[in-house]
Amino acid sequence: MASKVTLADLEDLCRGAAVLGTGGGGDPYVGRLVVAQAMREAGAVELIALEELDDDALVVAVGNMGAPTILIEKIPNGDEPVWALETLEARLGRRATAVIPFEAGGSNATIPFLVGAKRGLPVVDGDGMGRAFPELQMETFNVYGVSASPVALADPHRNRVLIEARSAEMAEWLARGVAIRMGGRASLAEYAMDGATAKRVSVPATLSLCLNLGGVIRRARERHADPFAALIAALADTHYSHGRDLFSGKIVDLVRTTTRGFAIGEAAIEGLGRWRGRMTITFQNENLIARHAGEVRAIVPDLICMLDADTAEPITTERLRYGQRVRVIGISAPPIMRTPEALAVFGPAAFGLDEPFRPLESLPEAGAG
Repeated sequence: MASKVTLADLEDLCRGAAVLGTGGGGDPYVGRLVVAQAMREAGAVELIALEELDDDALVVAVGNMGAPTILIEKIPNGDEPVWALETLEARLGRRATAVIPFEAGGSNATIPFLVGAKRGLPVVDGDGMGRAFPELQMETFNVYGVSASPVALADPHRNRVLIEARSAEMAEWLARGVAIRMGGRASLAEYAMDGATAKRVSVPATLSLCLNLGGVIRRARERHADPFAALIAALADTHYSHGRDLFSGKIVDLVRTTTRGFAIGEAAIEGLGRWRGRMTITFQNENLIARHAGEVRAIVPDLICMLDADTAEPITTERLRYGQRVRVIGISAPPIMRTPEALAVFGPAAFGLDEPFRPLESLPEAGAG
């Protein structure tokens, strides 16, 4: 059944999206600001389940691309994703009937609601990543046969670019260059598909999961319960079925650069309290691999989430700072993201990692002293 996402829901949506973003997807606070402004003018936005889509509906994925570090310095005006969608619609000769996030993490979980409010379109409860990934080809849409092209990009100055590419990888390469020349970030519309296809290739119910996880953390804090335990428990009955504590401590070293349109780096966390040793987390916009005592504790596409050690507020990679006290949570990716076809596109090798994918639930835990 369709539901309405209102201004009052945005805080929970953004907090949950930051969890699924596993460090990336863009600062959800920025996304919340532009969506809130649009909702004040246009009202609530309809959220529909995948199964409610008509088979012949035109569904378009919308969002932003670029280095997350740029987003917090270069605030969008809020019209860019609408301009990108209009450019794609002109190319297709048909107007979209629904929009869907290409990733459920960070601010990109909010952009469809911005477009939905401005255009009066419903938002589909699902996405193409089940989390956030740094590159456009890293989509279940692409894995299961949907063409990324044509891809439309727009910047705050109303410059627009339309890309027709022979593959999703080439679309990523070309679009990344355009986004860099648009100032390091751009809005885009891509992966146009019919409703029947969207049902087959999407990770389902990720936006409602964002709303639920954000609310679970908030309510646990309000009743002075353990928000980390509440978060892990909330995952058990979802297709993200396994969550576990990976580590907790203080960030004692941080290397982060903006390179090739990505925020790339590594954070070192020294254990505090019952946790011993040091955990390192490597990221490319998103957290990719967590290592402790020479052992892999979690690896992409499973989720590695850094949260404030006191409040369980998720921390994006561009917000990491020396001295922060963090708790690291691992979350298993849905089955649709663990198939051989999916791992070939966004498994460890896609990021240049030598370690093979091993499911979170099969890996040794860091343990505590």
